[in-house]
Amino acid sequence: MPVRSSLPVRTAVRKAVVPAAGLGTRFLPATKATPKEMLPVVDKPAIQYVVEEAAGAGLDDVLMVTGRGKRAVEDHFDRAHELEEVLAAKGDDDRLATVRDLSRLARMHHVRQGAPLGLGHAVLRARDHVGREPFAVLLGDDLIDPRDALLTDMLAARTRFGGSVLALTEVDPAQTHLYGCAAVERTDEDGIVRVTGLVEKPAPGEAPSSYAVIGRYVLDPAVFEVLERTAPGRGGEIQLTDAIHELAGRADAAGGPVHAVVFRGRRYDTGDRASYLRAVVQLACGRPDLGPGFRSWLRGFAETLPGTELPTDVAAVPAATAATH
Repeated sequence: MPVRSSLPVRTAVRKAVVPAAGLGTRFLPATKATPKEMLPVVDKPAIQYVVEEAAGAGLDDVLMVTGRGKRAVEDHFDRAHELEEVLAAKGDDDRLATVRDLSRLARMHHVRQGAPLGLGHAVLRARDHVGREPFAVLLGDDLIDPRDALLTDMLAARTRFGGSVLALTEVDPAQTHLYGCAAVERTDEDGIVRVTGLVEKPAPGEAPSSYAVIGRYVLDPAVFEVLERTAPGRGGEIQLTDAIHELAGRADAAGGPVHAVVFRGRRYDTGDRASYLRAVVQLACGRPDLGPGFRSWLRGFAETLPGTELPTDVAAVPAATAATH
């Protein structure tokens, strides 16, 4: 039967937590001295898309959970007075506005994770800043197209149901072992399901559904108490999915229930080199200033390719061809 909760909602969500402490080893040597979050996706670093998404959903307080070597992330959202003076002297008003707007996106805060103990540990480091308020968590490897209001929909679901809200997407059942997967029940609202359990990267054939968790969460502060006593799980890390699994079993108790928005919009994965290249191509194609000319070039370039074979001197061909389909 459809499930509906009538839990009261005491506090609006206004804070976002962005874990950004990873080493980015899959992108070496580019990330040897540059944080992976600062790799450009077209003409903006990946982390900027995430902060813009939070700000666009009305979250005006953003905490970055960083690590050593991430000073560039902090600097990117800070004022750059010397650069602003140079642009102002040149009369370059458009670029000046672009640079100034970065420091106005949200109130930015930073804390170091300290040790690479997993996503759950990174979220736990936000406890002092978040306090007893609900909060959003946005992972930088998943970029959501600004035309798709996923986070806004999740915040609305939190207002409607209380508890915590995840973002799920349907994946090929053969790929469920790569994700955290959710056991779900229907609700009487289209696109929203009740989450009854989570399994982190289930063995092939053992996933509870084909609904996979993607990198957006709206969490009840009760998750901190659970994370505090969550033992390291898969990979020796403290798994956020383990803590949310416990909350999902609480129903109407503190911290529960857990619902999810089923996302069918545009999502760009920057988690590895091939998907990063596809994301750059897809976002460039959708840009009104770059898209028309770039799409025209891309069609012509694709026609020169010898079938599906990869020319030895063009490493990015698979990303380009995938983006044209």
